[in-house]
Amino acid sequence: RLGPCRQGTPSGRSAPLRWAVGPAGREPREPRLPAGARKPGQLGKDTLYLRSCRAHSVVPASCFLRQGSAPELSLRHRGLGPQGARALARALTSNPYIKRLDLRDNGLCRAGAEAVSVCSRKPSVRDVDLSENHLGTEGARAICAALAVSPAVQRVQLAGNGLEEQAAQCLAELLLAHTGLKSLDLSYNQLNDQAGETLGPALAENTGLTELNVSWNHLRGLGAAAFARGLEANIFLRVLDISYNGCGDSGASAVAEALKTNNVLEELYMSNNRISVAGALSLGLGLRVNQTLRILAVSRNPMRSEGCCSVLKSVQANPQSALELLDFSDIQVNREFDDLASSVKVILPGLCIKTGARRVEYKKELLAVFTPSE
Repeated sequence: RLGPCRQGTPSGRSAPLRWAVGPAGREPREPRLPAGARKPGQLGKDTLYLRSCRAHSVVPASCFLRQGSAPELSLRHRGLGPQGARALARALTSNPYIKRLDLRDNGLCRAGAEAVSVCSRKPSVRDVDLSENHLGTEGARAICAALAVSPAVQRVQLAGNGLEEQAAQCLAELLLAHTGLKSLDLSYNQLNDQAGETLGPALAENTGLTELNVSWNHLRGLGAAAFARGLEANIFLRVLDISYNGCGDSGASAVAEALKTNNVLEELYMSNNRISVAGALSLGLGLRVNQTLRILAVSRNPMRSEGCCSVLKSVQANPQSALELLDFSDIQVNREFDDLASSVKVILPGLCIKTGARRVEYKKELLAVFTPSE
């Protein structure tokens, strides 16, 4: 197959590109440009990137060159490393239209995070995914400092970065400073009870965040309770995932107090949090008066059938309840629970109750996944 060719003219100037005829039945390739030639608007980025790669002694990522000046740049699992991130950051400065930057699982570490943080300040960027990059405290500090002065960014994913209590302070400062941030993913880190005590007050004062994911962390005891108390004063958060932590009964009690006054939260995920019967009783007190919560997941908690029944009875006593899904998966329930569930459905026919013994398919439309605005 033949590409286009460029012929010289008597004046010494190059003639316009023309397509050469290829074999019958085959589509022609993209124009094969002579050495030094390029597509309009692309040489600046490509040449800058290749030169930057040469300067940092790294192999260029061909997928970056293929994606051109697309508004969504996905380079996950490419093994860029700190040096590759430096080369990439310099090239991205020539793309004023990028909206989504996905660099998940690239081993950026602290140095790479510092380089990429410059890109997040671009006014066009709305969505940044830096999950699984071993950022650590220093890397998180660099990213948070950049995001704090980047009001356009609406969604940030920092999952699986080994963030500990030392990183909680810069995360709290980000929650206080960035009022335009709508979605934050801090799952699969090592945020412990001290981190919970730091993040709780920041969550209480945050204005703007609608989705927060802190699942698979180490929030326990007093720290978990302090974090949950931040929910009580927050008037923006709609989705909170604190699954797979160690909130326990004290954390469940703090969440229950928040549910009594919070009239914004719609989805709450508390699976696998060491909540016993006592914690379930506390949650029930909040559910008796709450009128906005649509989804509550408390699966894999040691609350037994007794705790599940107490939650159901509270829902039954609240005719204004907005609940559409109650998830008790992987909790053994008895016949009493089944009978109670049947009676609750008479009052709330739209309520779906999931248990480990019997799977109920939930077909109602849930909240749409957050999508940054244009």
